[in-house]
Amino acid sequence: MAVAIADARAGKRGERVYSGRVPQLLERGFIAFKSSTYMIVISGFIEPVLYLLSFGYGIGKLLPTIAVGGESIKYAAFIAPALLATSAMNGAIYDSTMNVYFKLNHDRIYHGMLATSMGPLDVALGEIGWALIRGFSYACAFMAVIAPLGLVESVWGLLAIPAAVLIAFGFAACGMAVTSYMKSFQQLEIVTVVLLPMFLFSGAFYPISVFPEWLQFTVNLLPLTHAVNLVRGLCLGNLEWALLGHAFYFVVMIVIGLFFTTKRLNALFMT
Repeated sequence: MAVAIADARAGKRGERVYSGRVPQLLERGFIAFKSSTYMIVISGFIEPVLYLLSFGYGIGKLLPTIAVGGESIKYAAFIAPALLATSAMNGAIYDSTMNVYFKLNHDRIYHGMLATSMGPLDVALGEIGWALIRGFSYACAFMAVIAPLGLVESVWGLLAIPAAVLIAFGFAACGMAVTSYMKSFQQLEIVTVVLLPMFLFSGAFYPISVFPEWLQFTVNLLPLTHAVNLVRGLCLGNLEWALLGHAFYFVVMIVIGLFFTTKRLNALFMT
């Protein structure tokens, strides 16, 4: 079968990097999920729910409403979209960093995959695709929690689910690209060092307008800030052209991430 696939791709553009076998990578991810990784995946859903209960209904008692776009909304409704965006980010980034690192450097799974008809783009799309499925499941599950609680202010909030998938795609693509350049397990700590301050300062729990202007400029460059603004705008029904800018930010992340991931895997295994 591998020979037949290789022959079918012969002479086609990108034959050295892509064979069209992404579904096989997704199947492998599902098998691993059923056998050993389901607890890790489930924990990624529980975490934002705990944040919502502790901050939304804890601090929410002290701060019942908060002003957004000239109107007052419940504090829980303010942070719920941000937690949805954050869960999509966390699910994608951890799946595409720690998980990929061990497959790349310890289990050497990619060595075996790329010894077949699969190309580096198959591996990149397969791993990122699994991260997207994880991000999509988090978004659906979290939406099923916050919608009945009245924390989605607009029917446009349904678009927060595909928005979360786009966010997950962007983080997964860049996460896998960065991981492919890591040389040691200790370097994975860089991921936590980057994610924690981004989570705290991205406007998830309070408007970034509380910061001085120079810090607001820096915060607005962070990907999670764009993710929070995109999902929050949809959930609140604040449809503005700026939402397209936030979405385009992640399109750029996807293109850059896929390019460098494919280039790096090709350099590691195909030359």
